[in-house]
Amino acid sequence: MKVLFIIGEEFEDIEVLYPFYRLIEEGFTPVIAWKQAKSKVEGKHGYAVTSDIAFTEVRPEEYAALVIPGGRGPERIRNLQEVKEITRKFFELKKPVAAICHGPQVLISAGTVKGRKLTAVSSIKDDVIAAGGEYVDDVVVTDENLVSSRHPGDLPFFASSLIKQLKSLKQ
Repeated sequence: MKVLFIIGEEFEDIEVLYPFYRLIEEGFTPVIAWKQAKSKVEGKHGYAVTSDIAFTEVRPEEYAALVIPGGRGPERIRNLQEVKEITRKFFELKKPVAAICHGPQVLISAGTVKGRKLTAVSSIKDDVIAAGGEYVDDVVVTDENLVSSRHPGDLPFFASSLIKQLKSLKQ
């Protein structure tokens, strides 16, 4: 099963790399989407990844889940129409969506947090609430298909919750 990561420039490096490799260890295939396919994208701490696919080429039906890492990346891509459409489609299909740190900024711009429980980095707590979400300050919050965490220190709980959701799809 393929898992889509949508990233923007200056993503939080470890929030991409940790779940990326954990998913591989569990037998899933992570796919990185960015503005352009086969392009190098640098994280805010200097690690770079190469995108597999462009946002415009993404077909959410082909993926088991969506991961939205934080850092400055979500701010860079949150207003792109194709990113909002990708995000909305995952929710429409009720597929797992996992967002960490600033990742919920994409969810807010896509209009998918209203009535949902989630967490995020504390600096966007007010944005989550203003968008109609219920902010919960915890290491991981799971609300149906939505998994969210606050920051890199929560990554073990974030990745485990995402993997649990994906394994439930296999049954």
